[in-house]
Amino acid sequence: MNLELNQITTVFLAVALLMAGGLLINKLSFLKRFCIPAPVVGGLLFAILVTVLKQTEILNISLDTSLQSLFMLTFFTTVGLGASFKLVKLGGKLLVIYWIACGFLALAQNLIGITLAKVLGLEPLLGIMVGAVSMEGGHGAATAFGGTLEELGINSALSVGLAAATFGLVAGGLVGGPTVKYLITKYKLKPTETEAAEEVSAANETGESSKGINSHKFMTQILIITLCMAAGSYLGELFSKATGFVLPSYVGAMFLAVIFRNILDSINKEAVDMKSINLIGDVTLGIFLSMALMSIKLWEVADLALPMLVIVFVQVLFIVLLGIFVLFKLLGKNYDAAVMVGGFTGHGLGATPNAMANMSAITEQFGPSRKAFLIVPIVGAFLIDVFAMPIIITSINLLK
Repeated sequence: MNLELNQITTVFLAVALLMAGGLLINKLSFLKRFCIPAPVVGGLLFAILVTVLKQTEILNISLDTSLQSLFMLTFFTTVGLGASFKLVKLGGKLLVIYWIACGFLALAQNLIGITLAKVLGLEPLLGIMVGAVSMEGGHGAATAFGGTLEELGINSALSVGLAAATFGLVAGGLVGGPTVKYLITKYKLKPTETEAAEEVSAANETGESSKGINSHKFMTQILIITLCMAAGSYLGELFSKATGFVLPSYVGAMFLAVIFRNILDSINKEAVDMKSINLIGDVTLGIFLSMALMSIKLWEVADLALPMLVIVFVQVLFIVLLGIFVLFKLLGKNYDAAVMVGGFTGHGLGATPNAMANMSAITEQFGPSRKAFLIVPIVGAFLIDVFAMPIIITSINLLK
């Protein structure tokens, strides 16, 4: 028996699974403790159900996920609009060091993924999907680049990327806290007082207004977002035609949004309302991830499960060693550096919310770290893509 869901029904199901995932997280403490996102919970449970129904030949469910790319494009555009250059100045030298370390991590993750894929007899491009795409890029990048690689003929690239991103997300939550606790215990670290004005200044620089959202303000933000999406998509297509490089549509929109945000800041600082932008970003991210996870074809990655887990294990081991023996020392070997290592582990294997969860767990127990909570979100939210995207895109084009 076949059941085909149309475009609108698929969107409804994605929203329903997103909400169901949120309810489960509130009910099951271990999901909240590991910072597993709601779309991952709801989407994966549905993907498992679909797989069971298909393998038992009870029901074959087909989804129309054609609107997924629209939600994805919108989300990454909101990420670009959050990239104010003024925030970068607040982080100073430590932000630059942390940023460069994230760029090195992206390169190393791709090398590990590609090398181990060849050793284990997998397609090298699948190694990229278990490299920086799914580890540092998370579910968002796995969805975007997975679709791109499948268009190039790499079957199950999307499913592999999303599965690897899920494994990485859980691992990032599991090892981040213990890694930081080890550093704090070994070096007997304690939080240092920093100027409260720095924290206040950082909050002000995000552009978040204390005023509420009204329809005019909200529609203005939608106008800005859709302008960046439209113009960025065309620029991305022109770049691909001119250079022959595969460039996902959202990359052009995201980088154009970064430029547009900072031009608007110089003209009118209130033009971009980050409350509205963040709201739109949160909603579109949740829906597109839910659609991506619920459409995973688990039966396609069953044969790749063991090699994929081997590669993910090596990625986890590498980032822990890099954090303890390199990044911790580069950042000053103090309490702030240790907390930032926890953030680095979180978004280096999963996503920025994972990083924030790791740091929150540590600071609740050992004390505050304003520097960590300023630098990690800035780099994890958007600066990381300045290095990661060119590395991923170049790797794909060298191997295609």
